[in-house]
Amino acid sequence: MEKSDSRRPTGLLLVAIPVLLMAWLIIWPIINAIGRTMWRPDAEGSYGFDLSSYIFFFSDQYSIDNLAITLWTTLMCAILLLAICLPIALYLRFSQGRLPAYVQALAIFPMFVPSIILAYAFIRVLGPNGMVDILLNAVGLPKIRTPYLTPWGPVIGLVWDNIPLTVLILLSGLGSVANHAIEAARDVGANRLQVFWHIILPRISNSILVAISFSVLGIFSSFTLPYLLGPASPEMMGPFMNRTFREVNDPINAVTQAVVTFGFCIAFGLFYVRSVARNQGK
Repeated sequence: MEKSDSRRPTGLLLVAIPVLLMAWLIIWPIINAIGRTMWRPDAEGSYGFDLSSYIFFFSDQYSIDNLAITLWTTLMCAILLLAICLPIALYLRFSQGRLPAYVQALAIFPMFVPSIILAYAFIRVLGPNGMVDILLNAVGLPKIRTPYLTPWGPVIGLVWDNIPLTVLILLSGLGSVANHAIEAARDVGANRLQVFWHIILPRISNSILVAISFSVLGIFSSFTLPYLLGPASPEMMGPFMNRTFREVNDPINAVTQAVVTFGFCIAFGLFYVRSVARNQGK
């Protein structure tokens, strides 16, 4: 008991630095942004409570369209990531030999490719007069309708960019699925779908929530891929904030857009906090 008490100050000191950095770099800017957009001077210079920038955001059709395309892109990416990464993680968990090792290396490879390089490769392959168009033209087939500069352009890039993190989190969750539980289910006649639905899925539900939460948080606030691959209008919130701040020179509305984006991200972040709390309670 005395030994545990003596270690307590050391433990608190170890977590104090990251907590202070988080408060300085994340929490304080959020509080400052909310204060700047809600406590503003009027025409006479007197400060007071003011929600006009939020009223403008939610009454402006262009801002609503940008928020809607961001939510649509995030939803499409989450669905596609789950549809692509879950089968890959299941294959890697229950397969043996060299081939799964190669598949895992390919699944993690996008982690080492910078987003700007990915965007350049996307444009060279699927863009107008890209490699796919050249190959189709060589065999006498018509051109494809390129997803470049359409809402599907950022979806393809963001899904490819988030595959490594999603696969790794799902694979970590599948590590808690015991082989003897699956073998027992098969012994009583369960087929593959029943094993997945009744044995595997309940054990990895928290990992799925964590993987989707991490991916959604990154996708919702992404900038490089939506800026390079997406349409000019409507645009995702990341490029929208940058353009409002730099080109329109309107910092208040740019900060308002950032606060709205944070409001949606914190809702997704609660899924992660809830999953962690449930795991700690077990």
